[in-house]
Amino acid sequence: MRKILIVEDDRNLLEFISRGLREAGFSVEEAPDALTAQTILSGTEIDLMILDLMLPDMNGFEFLQRVRRRWPQLPVLILSARSSVEDRVRGLELGSDDYLTKPFSFAELLARVKALLRRASRPSEGEETVLRAGSLEMDLLRREVRMHGRPVDLSPKEFALLEYLLRNQGRVLTKIQILERIWGYHFSPESNIVEVYICRLREKLGLKKGERPSIRTIREVGYILTDET
Repeated sequence: MRKILIVEDDRNLLEFISRGLREAGFSVEEAPDALTAQTILSGTEIDLMILDLMLPDMNGFEFLQRVRRRWPQLPVLILSARSSVEDRVRGLELGSDDYLTKPFSFAELLARVKALLRRASRPSEGEETVLRAGSLEMDLLRREVRMHGRPVDLSPKEFALLEYLLRNQGRVLTKIQILERIWGYHFSPESNIVEVYICRLREKLGLKKGERPSIRTIREVGYILTDET
């Protein structure tokens, strides 16, 4: 049974979400603050975290950064009343995999939770489990990425983006295609979230201009991962 951690200081809302998730077949851990959440994460295997930003003991963005440093593969869904574009972009740039604003529909929250868990799930039997491009290797079973043999820590969203690029190696993917595949309908084509994540992948993988593999920008079109110089 998948286990979800809810970090929310509003007791009534916490109970409402917990009850709904349990009825949907999930196991739930509850945390009213960041300290409790960190204790749970340290001692329990969590499959996904739902995070409120306005916590009593710590800024939610700061806690998200701590989580990303220590648990880089944990899917995180921000659920917050902070609805500005700036807050949503900041949350995603700091490592959240999705951002839903309050008030919200529980049906939509449940759909997003299931979508994030699907992206983080293991490949089915018979499906290719290791993707490669030059010195870059992605193990889908272990959810591991290595570059020149060294491990690279990626957030679930970064992992999903890199997997999409690897599965379409040698093919130009437009910004719209990437937005729809990785972020769904959450952003307009004018958003720079794709550029931010491509830049982050290049930095984490240590990709240098002229070396293989590379993630190339095709001006006014999109991006391509290629093993050719």
